[in-house]
Amino acid sequence: MLYSLLMSISKLQIQRVRNISSINIEPSPAINIICGENGSGKTSILESINILGLTRSFRTNKAHHVVQNDQLASVVFGFIDPMMQGLKQSLGVERPAEGEARIRFEGSDIGLSTLAELIPLQVINSDTFQLLEGSPAIRRQFLDWGVFHADKAFIQLWRGFRRVLKQRNTLLKCGKIDNQLRQVWDSEFIAFSDQLTRLRKEYLSLLKPEFDSVISQLLEGTKIELGFSYGWDKKRQLDEVLASNFERDLRQGFTGNGPQRADLRLKVDGHNAAERLSRGQKKLVVSALKLAQGALFQRMNSRPCIYLIDDLPSELDQIHGELFCKVLEQSSNQCFITCVDDSALKTYWSPQTEIATFRIAEGSLC
Repeated sequence: MLYSLLMSISKLQIQRVRNISSINIEPSPAINIICGENGSGKTSILESINILGLTRSFRTNKAHHVVQNDQLASVVFGFIDPMMQGLKQSLGVERPAEGEARIRFEGSDIGLSTLAELIPLQVINSDTFQLLEGSPAIRRQFLDWGVFHADKAFIQLWRGFRRVLKQRNTLLKCGKIDNQLRQVWDSEFIAFSDQLTRLRKEYLSLLKPEFDSVISQLLEGTKIELGFSYGWDKKRQLDEVLASNFERDLRQGFTGNGPQRADLRLKVDGHNAAERLSRGQKKLVVSALKLAQGALFQRMNSRPCIYLIDDLPSELDQIHGELFCKVLEQSSNQCFITCVDDSALKTYWSPQTEIATFRIAEGSLC
C-alpha cells in the first residue's frame, strides 16, 4: 500500500495555540517526528491537530488555556483528503477563548459530527493509560468512538438514549413518578438500551481479533482478554432490573443500571489487567487497543486514521519501541510523533518509509 495514496493532512497551519504564534508544516503522509525540549511546543502541534479534528484539545476542556495569551482565538487550518480521492480540501477551525468553535470545510460551515467523520483521530499519550486505570466512562468513550465510525445509526441512537436517560433522571429527582408515565419512559429507555448494547457488542466482536493480532506482536506470550459489561446483570432482562431497582433509583435520584454504566473489561489470567501489568506493559496494551481500533477502522472504511503519539519512547525499552514502530509502520496511517531526542527513533523505521522530522524551540520551527 502506497502512503502517497493515503495522505490525510498535506498542509497544516497553526496560529496562536499556546506558545505557538504561527507555524506552517507540510507533513509526510507516513511518519512525522516532532522533537524538542520540554515546553518547546511539540505537544502543542499534536494538540492543534486534535483541534482541527475535534475542535478541542486532548489536554484540557478549557479553551482559554489553549489560546495564546492576550489573543481572542486559536486558528488551525489544513488541506485534507478525507476520502482518499487524491483531493486537497480545505478545513479550518477557529477556537475562541470563550464561546463555540467555528468549523469551515470547503468554504461551508459544518457540525462536529461531520468533522469527526472527516478526520478520524487516535491519540496515544500519558492519558491513554486511563483505558486501563481510569473510570468506565473512558472505556465507553473508546468503544463508542469505534461504533460511531462503524455504524451511521449510532449517533442518533446515542442522542436519543441520552435524552431519555436525562428525562428519566429528572423524574427520579422529583421523588415521585406517576406509574403510567414511568412505564412510557422505561419502555423508551429499554428500546434504546437494547439497540446501543447490540451495536457495542457487535463492534467489540470485530475489534477482538484485531487486538489479538496487535498484542501478540507487542507482548508475545501475554494473553489479554477483552470482555464487555452491559451495565446491568446480563442474566436478567433490563425491564426486570429497572423494576427491582426502582425504589433505590428513586432515593438516589438517578438511573443506576443501563448502557450508561457499560464497561470494557481487560483481564490477564482472569485478573484485572491494571493490577497485574508493569508500566511498560500497560503502555503496550493501551497502544494495542488504539492500533487495533485504527486497523479495524481502516478495514471497514478503506481509509486510515491519523495517529497523534506524544512522547513515544517514554515507558518503552528499545526492543518494545522497535516493535511498536514496526506495527505502526505496517498500518499505513499518517502519524505525528513527539520526542525530546529523535536519535533513538531514527533506527526504528525501514528505509522505504517516508519520514519527516520537525525540530521546534520556543514555539517556532528551527
